[in-house]
Amino acid sequence: MIQYPNIVFDMGRVLTDYDADAATRVFTSDPEIIREVNLVVYHSGEWTLLDAGLISEEEALENMLRHCSGDEVRRVAHLSFLHWHEYNLFPVEEMGQLVRDLKAAGKKCYILSNISRRLAIDDNWKKYVPAADTFDGYFGSALYQTLKPQPLIYERFLETFDLKAEDCLFIDDLKRNIDAAKKTGMGGYVFDGDVVKLREYLGCPNS
Repeated sequence: MIQYPNIVFDMGRVLTDYDADAATRVFTSDPEIIREVNLVVYHSGEWTLLDAGLISEEEALENMLRHCSGDEVRRVAHLSFLHWHEYNLFPVEEMGQLVRDLKAAGKKCYILSNISRRLAIDDNWKKYVPAADTFDGYFGSALYQTLKPQPLIYERFLETFDLKAEDCLFIDDLKRNIDAAKKTGMGGYVFDGDVVKLREYLGCPNS
């Protein structure tokens, strides 16, 4: 078993799968509208500001809708934005079992994620994360007005849970986020979706 006492997980594409177009497909089958909504909602500057906690949902939506090319696109974009959390996230149950096995081995497990207030507040994230009740702490970016890979988010995470960087291994799907974590002294692992390979790295075979 790996020696780090604290294992820190990203949420999207690590503990949960994410399909940015899933909600949009509920409200239209037009591929051009789906493509446009993806750009004006999920790849917008407003989406990043929501994750950083620097803009309200009302202001973000108003700005997004201004960029839509027509009434039908605006209708679908509006509905997709209101309901994305119901459709776009899927728990990775294999990761939930890994977390349970790590806890059984005496590790502490945390979440450090770029996520908007919609999921960060009131433990709403627990609806989508496997083994949610086993985590020792959750750090959602919007609540602290910072984002990965900014150095500040790692510093605030460590301060919030009174952890030493050298005692933490961070697992994220983006190399830039792992590189930033390593600069603070944390260990890092770039997750490529292969849970078996991650288990081998952690020294945590299937239970």
